[in-house]
Amino acid sequence: QVQLVESGGGLVQAGGSLGLSCATSGIILRPNSMGWYRQAPGKQRELVATMTSEGRTNYADSAKGRFTISRDNAKNMVYLQMNSLKPEDTAIYYCGLSQSGMNYWGKGTLITVSS
Repeated sequence: QVQLVESGGGLVQAGGSLGLSCATSGIILRPNSMGWYRQAPGKQRELVATMTSEGRTNYADSAKGRFTISRDNAKNMVYLQMNSLKPEDTAIYYCGLSQSGMNYWGKGTLITVSS
């Protein structure tokens, strides 16, 4: 059974930085795509950034230039470094994994950006 666990959320002031980590357990296949999604109150879950096991990245426009996704394939972990955070980045951030037509999600970690 694949499980994902996020860590690193919290409260940060606008303009600050925060890093997220996502650890996986279970059978991780390749190729796969791992990434970060977020859901703000009253809004749908949206993509933040993804990265394939081959290294291809995809960023939401809102994340470009501020957030950086990376991963450690040996450890099957994915990271998100967030800089220049804005109050509108406040959301629950979820780690996601797609492999062999299946999608897996972590339980999420809350990030609150104060103005």
